[in-house]
Amino acid sequence: MAFALLTLATPAFAQLLPQHADPDAREILPANQVPAIRFLTTPDFPPFNFRDSNGELIGFNIDLARRICAEVDVACTIQAWPWDQAANALADSQGDALVAGLAMTPENGERFDFSSVYLALPGRFVTAADAIEGFSLPGLSDKRVAVRTGSAHAQFMTRYLPDVEQVGFDSELDALEAVKTGSVDAYFGDAMRAAFWLNDNLACCGFAGDAYFRPDLFGEGLTITVPAGNDPIRHAIDWALVRLEENGALDELYLRWFPVGFY
Repeated sequence: MAFALLTLATPAFAQLLPQHADPDAREILPANQVPAIRFLTTPDFPPFNFRDSNGELIGFNIDLARRICAEVDVACTIQAWPWDQAANALADSQGDALVAGLAMTPENGERFDFSSVYLALPGRFVTAADAIEGFSLPGLSDKRVAVRTGSAHAQFMTRYLPDVEQVGFDSELDALEAVKTGSVDAYFGDAMRAAFWLNDNLACCGFAGDAYFRPDLFGEGLTITVPAGNDPIRHAIDWALVRLEENGALDELYLRWFPVGFY
């Protein structure tokens, strides 16, 4: 069993991103084939894409789309659609790319292509603040760990830590609150969602141990979706993602939108 391990300071403030984009993409920017990129998104998924109090679209994905267009040096538009209409709008040529977290499922793969991953979503443990420094996987043998019942993270625990007592909850929020109240010793689940909760609970709790990347269980991560066969747009986006990693712009966006880092 091989895990990608990342160092974490205490308390858990934002760290720089791991490298995700394929560096070979820097060689495949199509010359003069992409005059503009029409991005589609959704308006209700903070902090990725949502409307502020003035009705303006903001968020990590919105800033990322604009940075991509700037790197490729093309005109850029961003239009919001309801989630249940966004993928069909892309398929109907209402836009060139969808930046809204559409999953890379086999069904979606029949209709769309996907960029390189720009944000992986690891699993992480959360414990009480005073338990972070001494945390270890062997130390869980006599502990109770909260998970969301039926989740991929519960499957991970069953597969790789079968001797650890799992306590199932209906939601991640309930499981995290159990750590706060002390009714369980730790939580294991989606690190990004846990980071949102920790924004308001750093006095009590924090990430403990390493980040675990298992695409087969936790998903490949966030990508940008393009219509199947639209290689010029996909190549341009991949090329821009490599540039944004190399020049530090992706790290800058991550630090801005995720004050509690989940890596």
